[in-house]
Amino acid sequence: MHFSRPLCSILLVSAVAASLLPRAATSDSPAALAAAPDSLSALAATPPMGWNSWDSFGESISEADVRSNAQWMAQHLKKFGWQYVVVDMGWYVTNHSAGSNAENAQFSLDEFGRFTPAANSIPSAAQGASFKPLADYIHSLGLKFGIHILRGIPKESVRKNLPIAGSSFHAADAANTCDTCPWNPFNYGLDASKPAAQAYYDSIAQQYAGWGVDFLKVDCIADHPYKGDEIRMLSEALRKTGRPIVLSLSPGPAALEKAEELSKYAQMWRISDDVWDLWHSDEQFPSGIQNQFARAAKWAPFSGPGHWPDADMLPLGRLEPVAGWQNPRATRLTHDEQRAQLTLWSIFRSPLMMGGNLTLCDKWTESLLTNGEVLAVDQHSTGNHAVLITDKMAVWLARPASGDGYYLAVFNLDSAPQSLDLTWGIAGLPEGEYHVRDLWEHRDLFGPAKYLRVTLPPHAPALYKVSNP
Repeated sequence: MHFSRPLCSILLVSAVAASLLPRAATSDSPAALAAAPDSLSALAATPPMGWNSWDSFGESISEADVRSNAQWMAQHLKKFGWQYVVVDMGWYVTNHSAGSNAENAQFSLDEFGRFTPAANSIPSAAQGASFKPLADYIHSLGLKFGIHILRGIPKESVRKNLPIAGSSFHAADAANTCDTCPWNPFNYGLDASKPAAQAYYDSIAQQYAGWGVDFLKVDCIADHPYKGDEIRMLSEALRKTGRPIVLSLSPGPAALEKAEELSKYAQMWRISDDVWDLWHSDEQFPSGIQNQFARAAKWAPFSGPGHWPDADMLPLGRLEPVAGWQNPRATRLTHDEQRAQLTLWSIFRSPLMMGGNLTLCDKWTESLLTNGEVLAVDQHSTGNHAVLITDKMAVWLARPASGDGYYLAVFNLDSAPQSLDLTWGIAGLPEGEYHVRDLWEHRDLFGPAKYLRVTLPPHAPALYKVSNP
């Protein structure tokens, strides 16, 4: 492998870095155990793909916005595998002018102390219809419907001590009033030692199943703080409904030592705090694209059918009219950085949740989301792992689900262009000669060849299908 920079030092760093990385899954590895057939694997046999409202609408999402983005997905993305339409936080807030996570937020609640859609944002929810009409509409497009909640029980329900549906308990019987989310004031946590806590989660799960919910994103639960008991209770509550509802846990970074527990109870969990349109961040929040390389390498062995470590949403296209963080804008990621994000997410097999406003997608952004050869890596590959990572570059390898050939991703993590000659052995492949196809550009490059020569602009990726002659 030859860079325009000193060769010996890069090879040494690469070799050391490669020795520290997780390898491909074996039959008794965590990934193989996570991928073993069970009752949950059918829920998310491949990484879920969809759209989430937060990055472009924050708490301000309206029913018209949801419907228009769902229509665009059905027309442009559905045939490529995108299917979930997820309404993020605040759909139950009646005074959005108060701002996100507001202390003086006001809520729409039913008689059993459960949040219901605010009719001033979701008009079809009026007169007790709740999310059922909107879910029915999204289902009519051939798509699936999801919502976001915060763990726990509304503080207002506890203050009023409202009854818990389907039980003899009341809200105060379930709540842990010493436990609140550190960044949101809406709810108390639930006390897992009290039967009323499971009864409350059972009641909201039954409610969501009745609405037609297919995807449930639960926040303030996977990290700061991690709430294993509430994860277990929610999983049990969803199972009892008999409806297949994907359970997605936020925020991260989830602890690696919790991987087996997370794999047992959830279909998705975040490996970092929120990812925004930054290449690199020195803070936990927000996180940048480059920050995800090391995290993804650690979490890759735990991916498998029904159990997907989640690298977070894709802040691509236009993040407006109300960005979930900072001012409305077009994504600040360059075209190369956007490709790098989607390439890493795909070779890692992360869930793919588009955050940009779909109705404002330009042709280039649409082409990014509809590259079937790239999306196939996310949806239909195996043995995904990082071969090496340095501060300048990264190489990932996987096999197509068919077993024919290899997927090879090469990333320039530097702010300057780099050229390299990559031998197949350094790339983690058996030595030999291979044909090479560029998946982003949909073209065969050359072959048979004994090595790969590639020049990459700053922060740019390359994604190849490498096959025997």
